[in-house]
Amino acid sequence: MGHGLDASHSVHQAMEYLGERLAEKSAGAMRVDIYPSQQLGTERELLELLQIGSVGMTKVSSAALEGFVPEYQVLGLPYLFRDEQHRFEVFWNSEVGRDILASGQEFGLRGLTYYDAGTRSFYTKTRPVRAPADLQGLKIRVQESPVAMRMVQALGGSPTPIAWGELYTALQQGVVDGAENNPPSFYLSGHYEVCKYYTLDAHTAVPDVVLVSMTLWNSLTERQRAWLREAALESAARQRALWAESVNASLAAVREAGVEIIEPDIAPFAEGVASMYEAYREDPVIRSLVDRIREVK
Repeated sequence: MGHGLDASHSVHQAMEYLGERLAEKSAGAMRVDIYPSQQLGTERELLELLQIGSVGMTKVSSAALEGFVPEYQVLGLPYLFRDEQHRFEVFWNSEVGRDILASGQEFGLRGLTYYDAGTRSFYTKTRPVRAPADLQGLKIRVQESPVAMRMVQALGGSPTPIAWGELYTALQQGVVDGAENNPPSFYLSGHYEVCKYYTLDAHTAVPDVVLVSMTLWNSLTERQRAWLREAALESAARQRALWAESVNASLAAVREAGVEIIEPDIAPFAEGVASMYEAYREDPVIRSLVDRIREVK
Protein backbone atom coordinates (compact mmCIF):
# COMPACT_ATOMS: atom_id res chain seq x y z
CA MET A 1 0.00 0.00 0.00
CA GLY A 2 1.59 3.23 -1.16
CA HIS A 3 0.60 6.81 -0.43
CA GLY A 4 2.04 10.31 -0.58
CA LEU A 5 1.73 11.57 3.00
CA ASP A 6 4.25 11.69 5.83
CA ALA A 7 4.33 8.78 8.28
CA SER A 8 3.29 11.16 11.10
CA HIS A 9 0.00 11.94 9.33
CA SER A 10 -3.26 10.64 10.82
CA VAL A 11 -3.98 8.92 7.51
CA HIS A 12 -0.81 6.83 7.77
CA GLN A 13 -1.66 5.93 11.36
CA ALA A 14 -5.11 4.79 10.21
CA MET A 15 -3.52 2.63 7.51
CA GLU A 16 -1.34 0.99 10.15
CA TYR A 17 -4.51 0.25 12.10
CA LEU A 18 -6.06 -1.21 8.92
CA GLY A 19 -3.07 -3.55 8.67
CA GLU A 20 -3.35 -4.56 12.32
CA ARG A 21 -7.06 -5.32 12.03
CA LEU A 22 -6.60 -7.27 8.80
CA ALA A 23 -3.84 -9.38 10.35
CA GLU A 24 -6.07 -10.10 13.37
CA LYS A 25 -9.14 -10.96 11.30
CA SER A 26 -7.17 -13.28 9.02
CA ALA A 27 -5.14 -14.85 11.87
CA GLY A 28 -1.97 -13.60 10.20
CA ALA A 29 -2.77 -14.89 6.72
CA MET A 30 -3.00 -11.36 5.28
CA ARG A 31 -0.88 -8.31 5.91
CA VAL A 32 -0.41 -4.80 4.53
CA ASP A 33 3.04 -3.33 3.87
CA ILE A 34 2.77 0.48 3.82
CA TYR A 35 5.06 2.81 1.87
CA PRO A 36 4.45 6.49 2.73
CA SER A 37 5.92 9.75 1.37
CA GLN A 38 5.61 8.90 -2.34
CA GLN A 39 8.12 6.06 -2.05
CA LEU A 40 6.14 4.18 -4.71
CA GLY A 41 5.13 7.24 -6.72
CA THR A 42 2.80 10.23 -6.87
CA GLU A 43 -0.94 9.79 -6.55
CA ARG A 44 -1.37 9.59 -10.32
CA GLU A 45 1.45 7.07 -10.60
CA LEU A 46 0.01 4.96 -7.79
CA LEU A 47 -3.39 4.87 -9.49
CA GLU A 48 -1.75 3.71 -12.71
CA LEU A 49 0.20 1.05 -10.79
CA LEU A 50 -3.06 -0.15 -9.23
CA GLN A 51 -4.65 -0.41 -12.66
CA ILE A 52 -1.94 -2.76 -13.89
CA GLY A 53 -1.77 -4.66 -10.60
CA SER A 54 1.80 -3.67 -9.65
CA VAL A 55 0.61 -2.14 -6.36
CA GLY A 56 -2.19 -3.65 -4.33
CA MET A 57 -3.66 -0.65 -2.50
CA THR A 58 -3.37 3.09 -2.17
CA LYS A 59 -4.95 6.13 -0.60
CA VAL A 60 -5.41 9.14 -2.83
CA SER A 61 -7.41 12.32 -2.73
CA SER A 62 -10.65 11.95 -4.64
CA ALA A 63 -9.41 14.90 -6.73
CA ALA A 64 -6.69 12.67 -8.18
CA LEU A 65 -9.38 10.18 -9.22
CA GLU A 66 -11.28 12.67 -11.38
CA GLY A 67 -9.14 11.87 -14.41
CA PHE A 68 -9.68 8.13 -13.93
CA VAL A 69 -13.29 7.83 -12.74
CA PRO A 70 -15.67 10.66 -13.79
CA GLU A 71 -18.06 10.20 -10.86
CA TYR A 72 -15.45 11.47 -8.39
CA GLN A 73 -15.72 14.95 -9.90
CA VAL A 74 -18.83 15.56 -7.83
CA LEU A 75 -16.87 15.37 -4.55
CA GLY A 76 -14.67 18.27 -5.66
CA LEU A 77 -17.55 20.72 -6.10
CA PRO A 78 -17.27 23.61 -3.64
CA TYR A 79 -19.79 24.00 -0.82
CA LEU A 80 -21.45 20.69 -1.72
CA PHE A 81 -22.13 19.62 1.87
CA ARG A 82 -24.39 21.44 4.30
CA ASP A 83 -22.14 20.75 7.27
CA GLU A 84 -19.81 18.15 8.76
CA GLN A 85 -22.63 15.78 9.74
CA HIS A 86 -24.04 15.82 6.22
CA ARG A 87 -20.58 15.04 4.85
CA PHE A 88 -20.19 12.09 7.24
CA GLU A 89 -23.59 10.70 6.30
CA VAL A 90 -22.76 10.85 2.60
CA PHE A 91 -19.36 9.19 2.98
CA TRP A 92 -20.15 6.41 5.43
CA ASN A 93 -23.91 5.87 5.61
CA SER A 94 -25.40 6.56 2.19
CA GLU A 95 -26.10 4.59 -0.96
CA VAL A 96 -24.72 7.40 -3.12
CA GLY A 97 -21.43 7.29 -1.21
CA ARG A 98 -21.16 3.54 -1.80
CA ASP A 99 -22.08 3.92 -5.46
CA ILE A 100 -19.25 6.39 -6.03
CA LEU A 101 -16.77 3.97 -4.41
CA ALA A 102 -17.98 1.18 -6.71
CA SER A 103 -17.89 3.34 -9.84
CA GLY A 104 -14.16 2.79 -10.43
CA GLN A 105 -14.33 -0.99 -10.81
CA GLU A 106 -14.47 -0.90 -14.61
CA PHE A 107 -11.26 1.16 -14.51
CA GLY A 108 -9.45 -1.34 -12.28
CA LEU A 109 -9.94 0.69 -9.08
CA ARG A 110 -12.25 -0.47 -6.31
CA GLY A 111 -13.01 1.96 -3.50
CA LEU A 112 -13.14 0.43 -0.02
CA THR A 113 -13.88 3.46 2.14
CA TYR A 114 -13.35 7.18 2.52
CA TYR A 115 -10.96 8.85 4.92
CA ASP A 116 -11.91 12.28 6.21
CA ALA A 117 -9.73 15.06 4.83
CA GLY A 118 -11.73 17.85 6.43
CA THR A 119 -12.20 21.08 4.54
CA ARG A 120 -9.71 22.78 2.26
CA SER A 121 -8.86 26.47 2.52
CA PHE A 122 -6.44 28.91 0.89
CA TYR A 123 -3.00 29.76 2.23
CA THR A 124 -0.84 32.45 0.71
CA LYS A 125 2.66 33.84 0.85
CA THR A 126 2.56 37.47 -0.29
CA ARG A 127 -0.78 38.80 0.95
CA PRO A 128 -3.83 37.68 2.92
CA VAL A 129 -7.03 36.55 1.22
CA ARG A 130 -10.05 38.03 2.98
CA ALA A 131 -12.41 37.99 -0.02
CA PRO A 132 -12.37 36.41 -3.50
CA ALA A 133 -11.07 39.65 -4.99
CA ASP A 134 -7.81 39.13 -3.08
CA LEU A 135 -7.09 36.05 -5.21
CA GLN A 136 -6.83 38.19 -8.35
CA GLY A 137 -3.40 37.81 -9.91
CA LEU A 138 -2.29 35.05 -7.51
CA LYS A 139 -0.98 31.71 -8.80
CA ILE A 140 -2.60 29.06 -6.59
CA ARG A 141 -1.38 25.48 -6.58
CA VAL A 142 -4.13 22.93 -7.13
CA GLN A 143 -4.20 19.16 -7.48
CA GLU A 144 -4.46 17.63 -10.95
CA SER A 145 -8.20 18.17 -10.80
CA PRO A 146 -10.31 19.89 -13.46
CA VAL A 147 -12.88 20.79 -10.81
CA ALA A 148 -10.28 22.43 -8.54
CA MET A 149 -8.91 24.39 -11.48
CA ARG A 150 -12.37 25.67 -12.40
CA MET A 151 -13.01 26.65 -8.78
CA VAL A 152 -9.86 28.78 -8.47
CA GLN A 153 -10.58 30.39 -11.86
CA ALA A 154 -14.15 31.17 -10.78
CA LEU A 155 -12.78 32.98 -7.72
CA GLY A 156 -10.31 35.01 -9.78
CA GLY A 157 -7.06 33.14 -9.11
CA SER A 158 -4.71 31.42 -11.53
CA PRO A 159 -4.75 27.63 -10.90
CA THR A 160 -1.38 25.91 -11.22
CA PRO A 161 -1.17 22.10 -10.91
CA ILE A 162 2.00 21.02 -9.07
CA ALA A 163 2.83 17.66 -7.49
CA TRP A 164 2.53 17.68 -3.69
CA GLY A 165 6.15 16.70 -3.16
CA GLU A 166 7.34 19.68 -5.23
CA LEU A 167 5.10 22.30 -3.64
CA TYR A 168 7.32 23.46 -0.76
CA THR A 169 10.11 24.42 -3.16
CA ALA A 170 7.62 25.98 -5.58
CA LEU A 171 6.30 28.19 -2.78
CA GLN A 172 9.80 29.14 -1.67
CA GLN A 173 10.89 30.08 -5.17
CA GLY A 174 7.72 31.97 -6.02
CA VAL A 175 6.58 29.57 -8.73
CA VAL A 176 3.19 29.83 -7.01
CA ASP A 177 1.87 32.41 -4.53
CA GLY A 178 -0.15 30.00 -2.47
CA ALA A 179 -2.10 26.76 -2.34
CA GLU A 180 -5.20 25.27 -0.74
CA ASN A 181 -5.44 22.39 1.67
CA ASN A 182 -6.63 21.25 5.08
CA PRO A 183 -4.91 22.27 8.37
CA PRO A 184 -2.94 19.03 9.01
CA SER A 185 -1.50 19.02 5.49
CA PHE A 186 -0.65 22.73 5.74
CA TYR A 187 1.18 22.10 9.00
CA LEU A 188 2.84 18.72 8.45
CA SER A 189 4.14 19.75 5.02
CA GLY A 190 5.94 22.73 6.55
CA HIS A 191 4.19 25.07 4.11
CA TYR A 192 3.33 27.35 7.05
CA GLU A 193 7.04 28.23 7.18
CA VAL A 194 6.62 30.00 3.83
CA CYS A 195 2.94 31.00 3.79
CA LYS A 196 1.94 33.20 6.71
CA TYR A 197 -1.72 33.70 5.81
CA TYR A 198 -4.34 30.95 6.15
CA THR A 199 -7.91 31.79 5.13
CA LEU A 200 -10.50 29.38 6.50
CA ASP A 201 -13.00 29.69 3.66
CA ALA A 202 -13.59 25.89 3.70
CA HIS A 203 -14.39 25.84 -0.01
CA THR A 204 -14.28 22.08 -0.51
CA ALA A 205 -14.42 18.90 1.55
CA VAL A 206 -12.56 16.56 -0.79
CA PRO A 207 -12.19 13.15 0.90
CA ASP A 208 -9.37 10.69 0.66
CA VAL A 209 -10.28 7.33 -0.84
CA VAL A 210 -8.82 3.95 0.12
CA LEU A 211 -8.58 1.85 -3.03
CA VAL A 212 -7.68 -1.71 -3.90
CA SER A 213 -6.52 -2.88 -7.31
CA MET A 214 -9.13 -4.99 -9.08
CA THR A 215 -6.27 -7.35 -9.94
CA LEU A 216 -5.76 -7.98 -6.23
CA TRP A 217 -9.48 -7.88 -5.41
CA ASN A 218 -10.27 -10.55 -8.01
CA SER A 219 -7.60 -12.82 -6.53
CA LEU A 220 -9.20 -12.80 -3.06
CA THR A 221 -11.80 -15.20 -1.73
CA GLU A 222 -15.13 -13.84 -0.48
CA ARG A 223 -13.94 -14.29 3.10
CA GLN A 224 -10.71 -12.41 2.42
CA ARG A 225 -12.66 -9.59 0.75
CA ALA A 226 -14.91 -9.35 3.80
CA TRP A 227 -11.91 -9.13 6.12
CA LEU A 228 -10.38 -6.37 3.97
CA ARG A 229 -13.65 -4.40 3.76
CA GLU A 230 -14.19 -4.66 7.52
CA ALA A 231 -10.61 -3.64 8.32
CA ALA A 232 -10.89 -0.64 5.97
CA LEU A 233 -14.15 0.55 7.54
CA GLU A 234 -12.76 0.15 11.06
CA SER A 235 -9.66 2.11 10.06
CA ALA A 236 -11.90 4.88 8.70
CA ALA A 237 -13.59 5.24 12.09
CA ARG A 238 -10.16 5.40 13.75
CA GLN A 239 -8.96 7.93 11.16
CA ARG A 240 -11.90 10.29 11.81
CA ALA A 241 -11.01 10.48 15.50
CA LEU A 242 -7.31 10.99 14.76
CA TRP A 243 -8.19 13.59 12.15
CA ALA A 244 -10.24 15.73 14.53
CA GLU A 245 -7.33 15.81 17.00
CA SER A 246 -4.89 16.61 14.22
CA VAL A 247 -6.93 19.57 12.91
CA ASN A 248 -7.02 21.26 16.31
CA ALA A 249 -3.33 20.61 16.99
CA SER A 250 -2.31 21.82 13.53
CA LEU A 251 -4.21 25.11 13.77
CA ALA A 252 -2.70 25.75 17.20
CA ALA A 253 0.81 24.99 15.91
CA VAL A 254 0.65 27.25 12.84
CA ARG A 255 -0.85 30.07 14.90
CA GLU A 256 2.02 29.70 17.38
CA ALA A 257 4.45 29.86 14.44
CA GLY A 258 3.13 33.28 13.43
CA VAL A 259 0.56 32.39 10.78
CA GLU A 260 -2.38 34.79 10.60
CA ILE A 261 -5.55 32.70 10.58
CA ILE A 262 -8.36 34.51 8.80
CA GLU A 263 -12.02 33.57 9.21
CA PRO A 264 -13.72 35.34 6.30
CA ASP A 265 -17.35 35.83 5.35
CA ILE A 266 -17.90 32.64 3.34
CA ALA A 267 -20.93 33.93 1.40
CA PRO A 268 -18.90 35.78 -1.29
CA PHE A 269 -16.79 32.67 -1.88
CA ALA A 270 -19.91 30.49 -2.26
CA GLU A 271 -21.47 33.04 -4.62
CA GLY A 272 -18.28 33.14 -6.68
CA VAL A 273 -18.41 29.42 -7.45
CA ALA A 274 -22.18 29.00 -7.85
CA SER A 275 -21.80 29.05 -11.64
CA MET A 276 -19.92 25.74 -11.47
CA TYR A 277 -23.17 23.94 -10.66
CA GLU A 278 -24.82 25.46 -13.72
CA ALA A 279 -21.99 24.09 -15.86
CA TYR A 280 -22.75 20.55 -14.67
CA ARG A 281 -26.49 20.75 -15.42
CA GLU A 282 -25.73 19.32 -18.86
CA ASP A 283 -23.88 16.34 -17.34
CA PRO A 284 -26.56 13.80 -16.35
CA VAL A 285 -24.21 11.69 -14.20
CA ILE A 286 -22.86 14.56 -12.09
CA ARG A 287 -26.24 16.31 -11.92
CA SER A 288 -27.84 13.13 -10.58
CA LEU A 289 -25.08 12.64 -8.00
CA VAL A 290 -25.41 16.25 -6.80
CA ASP A 291 -29.16 15.78 -6.37
CA ARG A 292 -28.71 12.49 -4.51
CA ILE A 293 -26.06 13.98 -2.19
CA ARG A 294 -28.28 16.94 -1.39
CA GLU A 295 -31.14 14.57 -0.54
CA VAL A 296 -29.09 12.76 2.11
CA LYS A 297 -30.41 13.70 5.57
